[in-house]
Amino acid sequence: MVVPRDSAVGEQGPDGGRKVVKGAKGVAAVKAESHTALVRRARRINRELAEIYPYAHPELDFENPFQLVVATVLSAQTTDLRVNQTTPALFAKYPTPEDLAVADPEAVEEILRPTGFFRAKTKSVIGLSKALVEDFGGEVPGRLEDLVKLPGVGRKTAFVVLGNAFGRPGITVDTHFQRLVRRWKWTEATEPDKIEAAVGALFPKSDWTMLSHHVIFHGRRICHARKPACGACPIAPLCPAYGEGETDPEKAKKLLKYEKGGYPGQRLNPPQSYLDAGGKPAPPLGSA
Repeated sequence: MVVPRDSAVGEQGPDGGRKVVKGAKGVAAVKAESHTALVRRARRINRELAEIYPYAHPELDFENPFQLVVATVLSAQTTDLRVNQTTPALFAKYPTPEDLAVADPEAVEEILRPTGFFRAKTKSVIGLSKALVEDFGGEVPGRLEDLVKLPGVGRKTAFVVLGNAFGRPGITVDTHFQRLVRRWKWTEATEPDKIEAAVGALFPKSDWTMLSHHVIFHGRRICHARKPACGACPIAPLCPAYGEGETDPEKAKKLLKYEKGGYPGQRLNPPQSYLDAGGKPAPPLGSA
């Protein structure tokens, strides 16, 4: 735990653990936190994030489950923005699993080149399209155990699809989610499945999908990997890792990304709620 100089020490909480208190610099100190206190703090963080990002949403453009599963596979080792700039051409030429299953790999590779690792990704999206056609009648299945059988689809991708295409709760443990829940001391686990289980136990199942969006939004906009904008973070009083990043408010503001920093988001076609909140759509591939 990082407890910056001049911060307060946790006081005895009503549940017998240490409660989170605000120090001289608005720093959270968490010591000997009981499970009950952890649950309370975790849920409070999620409530705060829901107020900060009421428009949180999956940042991949999609119109149906097929587009979402393909886009999520393509998002590995690249940004959602780059995927969103690339998939319009892909889905215009191959709108259905049946179309993509019989596509010329070289033609698909050329379209997917901007996403990186395009040969492996071409193999995955053609392979999963063939599996959808041969094993699921051309429809994306709505069960975890079926989704993870598709080429290129692991638990993370499966939960993105289940939560956002089928409305079935799931926790998306991507790199942002892993980083933030460890900074917040929700878990010390490092393996995605163990993180998923530990964090899932802190929240009602009905919260899981939106929790994932809230955390990922915060990781992309404020709580960055290399230099988090601690001085501009609205949940700093609840964060044990305050001070790992820039604490000066003015300097921290310059680190904010996407709509928090006045820049376009990652979707070319974002939800209306995002636009209403001041968010800007991303430019298409090849635009100035």
